[in-house]
Amino acid sequence: THCVSGCVCPHNQVLDGKGGCIAPEDCPCVHNENSYSPGESIRVGCNNCTCRNRKWHCSKEPCLETCSVYGDGHYTTFDGKRFDFEGDCEYVLIQNYCGQQGMNQGTFRVITENIPCGTTGTTCSKSIKVFLEVSTFFSMFDGHSDVIQRAPGGKMPFQIRSMGIYLVVDTTVGLILMWDKKTSIFIKLSPHFQEHVCGLCGNYDGNGNNDFTTRSQSVVGNVLEFANSWKVSSSCPNAKRMKDPCTANPYRKAWAQKQCSIITSQVFAKCHSQVEPNEYYQACVDDACACDTGGDCECLCTAVAAYAQACNELDICVSWRTPSICPLFCDYYN
Repeated sequence: THCVSGCVCPHNQVLDGKGGCIAPEDCPCVHNENSYSPGESIRVGCNNCTCRNRKWHCSKEPCLETCSVYGDGHYTTFDGKRFDFEGDCEYVLIQNYCGQQGMNQGTFRVITENIPCGTTGTTCSKSIKVFLEVSTFFSMFDGHSDVIQRAPGGKMPFQIRSMGIYLVVDTTVGLILMWDKKTSIFIKLSPHFQEHVCGLCGNYDGNGNNDFTTRSQSVVGNVLEFANSWKVSSSCPNAKRMKDPCTANPYRKAWAQKQCSIITSQVFAKCHSQVEPNEYYQACVDDACACDTGGDCECLCTAVAAYAQACNELDICVSWRTPSICPLFCDYYN
């Protein structure tokens, strides 16, 4: 229906923004700056949302939250707290026995081993150890996994499968682990573990401000004090703050900035409003400068893939790889 009298709509109708008039219940809903007609549905996290009467009506299923670790010690906790930490040791990423009362009641622990991956003091996560229930332990390193100890009766509390470039571990305790067989780790955890976990991935209580909780259960403001408290062996030296890798390798800075600019470019435009790109861009530049002993393109691609994965968590899928930028061969997908 066209508007009348200088774009004034008839009674019980509203302007549609295109010079026409529609009933209020026919107005679209907006998500990620896109408009959706009444009756259309979208996926947000693990829930379905339907447009109805200008509002989104969503299911309320509890979703698994994600903790990520990638590249040169870039961490994002379950509660969305981002920090960088470079330590050459084994560290507890997540466990569900915290404090005095829960020390003997835990069902899982995930440990990452960080090793040097450049001459500037940078470290990368190269292996993962997972302890499940009472007697199951397996490790993942160099692109494959080994079961070190089996559960009684031979029934394993986990399954390992491939999904694209990731090795995915599905456990029976509510923990899912995704590993790119290199330096990226994504841990998804069931909501029933909220406020019952600890480690570098935080306490999963919905509040990122208290994620720097040490092994002794004290909340601190210093990243090094927090992260060093979660080293597995007390004989490991405490990590110290490293200098900026682009300052140490200034000849790499221009190349790093140019290559990493894909994150802030139009390629990821539809994700920028949902996932802040600048922190991922800076992490990418740091990694591209730091990887000066070979594998520099791998460090770059891992950093860009981390941003793509964060977008994908919000159901924003971006096809960013090309034959000239971080290509993947068909074998990875089959």
